[in-house]
Amino acid sequence: MAAAEVDVVVIGAGQAGLSAAYHLRRRGFTPFDGFVVLDADAAPGGAWAHRSPSLRMATVHGFHDLPDFELPAPDPQTPAREVVPGYFAAYEAMHALPVVRPVHVRAVSSRPDRRLLVETDAGDWSARALVNATGTWTRPFLPHYPGHFAGRQLHYADYRGPEEFTGKRVVVVGGGASAVQVLSEVAAVGETVWVTRTPPVFRAGPFSQEAGREAVAMVEQRVRQGLPVRSVVSVTGLGPSVALRRARELGALERRPMFDRLTEHGVAWDGSEELAVDAIVWATGFRPEIGHLAPLGLRGPGGGIRMDGTQAADDPRVHLVGYGPSASTIGANRAGRAAANGIVKLIGDPALGHLVRNV
Repeated sequence: MAAAEVDVVVIGAGQAGLSAAYHLRRRGFTPFDGFVVLDADAAPGGAWAHRSPSLRMATVHGFHDLPDFELPAPDPQTPAREVVPGYFAAYEAMHALPVVRPVHVRAVSSRPDRRLLVETDAGDWSARALVNATGTWTRPFLPHYPGHFAGRQLHYADYRGPEEFTGKRVVVVGGGASAVQVLSEVAAVGETVWVTRTPPVFRAGPFSQEAGREAVAMVEQRVRQGLPVRSVVSVTGLGPSVALRRARELGALERRPMFDRLTEHGVAWDGSEELAVDAIVWATGFRPEIGHLAPLGLRGPGGGIRMDGTQAADDPRVHLVGYGPSASTIGANRAGRAAANGIVKLIGDPALGHLVRNV
């Protein structure tokens, strides 16, 4: 079967993908003929649909509205995995966005005619430009430590609330907002031990716009150099939040340095004691889901994709949103607009009938 031809393929219908789709439509690309959004999930919501039921809107670590549609004020105690997917579904319907699901993208390659071939389990697509908005949720990062632990281990991606840890001693690994959420919940029903690779940084006051720009600039510098991505949150420190306040009230913020090895019954530090525990929760972050882009050869010697804004520096047809400095809800919104503008600059303005058909 011949590949379906469009001007732009967007991969992923999370915050970044929906923002890009909105701005593409606003710039004059028509649904299905001009652009399409391929989403791997069976229903709207992106990563939010897979979050722990215990994550309430009151404890969400920041959320920004999608362009041109304000999130209706939710009950703070409603699970985020219910509120945000419903909001995304309403957004797709309101703007008549051409989302096709479930579609799993297998590979993206370059054809001899300079179009991009997007191979999927539901047929192939051919496009002049691509917006990759696949996020990170499907690639949880689990660091390797020597030894073997016979108890329960899970990554934050598989955490479903504190109930299973009632009365247990749990090691929580990680220095970000996810670790704090787990500490704030599990410490209320059991005993927690918090370990981090480096001492956590606590930000006392509100996060200023200047501090935000500085943090984004630090991450952006890395992706310009083609280095592995660090999240914006990793350079901002832990700011005031409901979860942080609760964890502090429970006495769960006494941090210990990273252990050196796993043992059958727990963890151990070289030259120190072994600590017996029942479970380990790895809140150790995620890596970008970009394996399907491998045929394009975009990864550099540093391990990352060298970027110029949202554009892959080595292939102007490819934009990555929700990647590096845009891996936050507000960053994703801005990146969606930037990607749409960059694509118009590359292949022409459909609103004016100026598409460059041989690009």
